[in-house]
Amino acid sequence: MELVNALAVSGIAFLLYPALKRHNEAFAIGYFGSRLLESAILIVSLIAPLLLLPLSKEYITAAEAAGRFSLTTIANTAVDAHFMLFELAMVVLGLGSLLFCSILYRSKLVPRWLSVIGFIGYAGLLSSSCLAIAGHDIGAVLYIPGALFEIVLPIWLMVKGLHFRH
Repeated sequence: MELVNALAVSGIAFLLYPALKRHNEAFAIGYFGSRLLESAILIVSLIAPLLLLPLSKEYITAAEAAGRFSLTTIANTAVDAHFMLFELAMVVLGLGSLLFCSILYRSKLVPRWLSVIGFIGYAGLLSSSCLAIAGHDIGAVLYIPGALFEIVLPIWLMVKGLHFRH
């Protein structure tokens, strides 16, 4: 599922770029690049959980406690690496999506209230992920506006589409 998400992230970047570049090419390139970087980080983060499979086989066959301890340490490091890479991907998503919301707000491609919810949501995601990387996980409370935006925006786009103004 995470691989599908990472590929979808790239797809979103490719689909939105042509529409966004008409309104602010520099921000559109920044958003496009951030989504590709996010996708790459998410794909790399998948390596860590896959390492747990061979480590678990080694753990079962390890006879002494010292060998099991070192395998446990490696496994914990892999889990931590996966978490940190995911949070780094969310930092990249937050930064790039602030550019995206700026284009939406300035161009009025969607109602401004929706762009403002996006700004608040991605600022919350960015803050939450930076805090998590620093070791201060505050939970999902800052994700609520972003979740609202990511639910309402696709519905809006399916019903109304982008309102192009030249």
